[in-house]
Amino acid sequence: MTIHPTAIIESGAQISESATIGPYCVIGPHVVIGDHVELKSHVAVDGRTTIGEGTIVYPFASLGAAPQDLKYAGEPSELIIGKKNTIREHVTMNPGTKDGGMKTVVGDNGLFMMASHVAHDCVVGNNVIMANNATIAGHVTVGDFAIIGGLSAVHQFIRIGDHAIIGGMSGVESDVIPYGRVKGERAHLAGLNLIGLERRGFSKDDLKTLQKAFGKLFGGEGTLDERIEAVAAEYDNQEAVQSIIEFARKKDKFPLCQPPKKA
Repeated sequence: MTIHPTAIIESGAQISESATIGPYCVIGPHVVIGDHVELKSHVAVDGRTTIGEGTIVYPFASLGAAPQDLKYAGEPSELIIGKKNTIREHVTMNPGTKDGGMKTVVGDNGLFMMASHVAHDCVVGNNVIMANNATIAGHVTVGDFAIIGGLSAVHQFIRIGDHAIIGGMSGVESDVIPYGRVKGERAHLAGLNLIGLERRGFSKDDLKTLQKAFGKLFGGEGTLDERIEAVAAEYDNQEAVQSIIEFARKKDKFPLCQPPKKA
């Protein structure tokens, strides 16, 4: 264990012997820091926060401080951060609340760039990228391999599907389907994240199938619910398409983000 003499570690904190705690870090009494975690300097970790193996946290990040929710009354909620994340300068992540399951959960292998924010009761998947100043409000769910562009903001309770990409400076007020690409001041669905999917090994045939299904889902006849069921039946053996269908069927608090209406 390497702890700089200027760091403040409160009694009760559990820190792995292989962790590195840099200058002027402050660690609260209920914090758990895993193997090979590195806190660079000036990092504040508070509350019931767990940081998983191999995660690196850069200066002035604040992890586990009380959520920005006026209903929060000091309940012993948690922030659970997974393995091998990179958490850059001034990032903030808050624990859960009693109205949201008492947990905020961040997966593995994420990149959280400067000043990005994960609010209370969010569930963030694996291999997620949040660019500079990207923010997600309370109770947001973010799927695996999603990318949230810089200066974008995601409304509370929104769902963002696996492999989706949010363009920079977008305001996201509707659920984003898996593989979707959204952009705009009030974000609209602009197509599929084809470049990202190609980089992750999706074949040309997979991409063509997804494009055809996307066109029928958002450009066909009938209501959206009718199109969902029609596409589900037509592509019943296509796993990627079915993941979109499953996501669409679960819409609850907010509608699906859709392409802009034609004039």
